[in-house]
Amino acid sequence: MSDHIWEKLDLADLIKQPSERVDEEATAVSQRTLTRRVALQALYQWALNPQDTYLIEKQFFEEGLLGDVDRTWFKEILNKVTQDVTLFDEIYAPFLDRSVKLINPVERCILRMAVYELQEQLQVPSKVIINEAVELTKYFGAEDAHKYINGVVDKVAKQLRAAEFSR
Repeated sequence: MSDHIWEKLDLADLIKQPSERVDEEATAVSQRTLTRRVALQALYQWALNPQDTYLIEKQFFEEGLLGDVDRTWFKEILNKVTQDVTLFDEIYAPFLDRSVKLINPVERCILRMAVYELQEQLQVPSKVIINEAVELTKYFGAEDAHKYINGVVDKVAKQLRAAEFSR
């Protein structure tokens, strides 16, 4: 099985929205999930070839990959994660069973994005962030990697948001 993120799906499929929407909340959830997927691809591109995030954003826009994503949030994820990559790696590293450098690049990007959300997106429940990280890993990661990501992100969430778990 290939670990190359671009081979796993047709990017045009990512920007398509479901034809039936029940309410605005469902739309917001789908848009956030879509934004996470596209942001993950941008982060993966940056991880393999570090460059100005503006150039990545511009490329995604020109290639029509931003579609119906929340562009403001996409930009925020891309910029914050790349700016604080070392900090995010340090936060989840104690919960790994190997060096950060030995983690698959796709999964490393998912972990970074999850840590960013746990720290910065306080309005989003940690359970949602954990679930989204797991789903991204199922979609883009190596086979069964979602179990590992689930364990790591859960431990990070319990550390960063202890109050949510004491209820």
